[in-house]
Amino acid sequence: MPRSEPRPPVGPTGPAADRGTRRRRDPEASRAAILQSARDVFAERGYARATIREIARRAGVTHGLVMRHFGSKEQLLLAALPGTRHIPEIIPGDPATLPARIAASFVEQTESSSDHALIALIRSAAAGDDAPMRLFRALERSAVDAYREVLTGPESDTYVDLLASLLIGVTFSRHVARTGALAEMSAERLVSHLTRAIHALLAPVLP
Repeated sequence: MPRSEPRPPVGPTGPAADRGTRRRRDPEASRAAILQSARDVFAERGYARATIREIARRAGVTHGLVMRHFGSKEQLLLAALPGTRHIPEIIPGDPATLPARIAASFVEQTESSSDHALIALIRSAAAGDDAPMRLFRALERSAVDAYREVLTGPESDTYVDLLASLLIGVTFSRHVARTGALAEMSAERLVSHLTRAIHALLAPVLP
């Protein structure tokens, strides 16, 4: 009897299938892939036009898995923004060098993409969308809660709000308006200037 031909594999094969399998088996890999996909989609489409389904498709995961990890599009964007996800890594250490750590981390994250998710959020807020304004408030609350561990004094929350305003203003000047000295200087010089500005701003509440 002639040998039967082997059945073709069912579903996607090759590197894409391997990536999908690994992500399903590794929650941390899935989370990382979703966050990277979210940053790309938010940057390209803005918050209002971005969809969970598109983010899931690019990450190679299901819509349901994205929702299980993050719960909502709003929470996904907050997790993707540099202001929240890197604060726990910045805070430990000498309080005297906290401004330098904040400046270096902030510049590294916003310079990593020419159209970062934070930039897309600022553009959406400038256009008058309601959702970005809610996200800004949630971002501020998250930052205040995190920095309470290291900043002291009854007005520390106010100084965290001032810090957030400074960083958002720098992002707008450098990446949205793209004019003036902030837009033209190198990343290294920006870190240096920003470190001094943050130190002066937070001096009253640094231990």
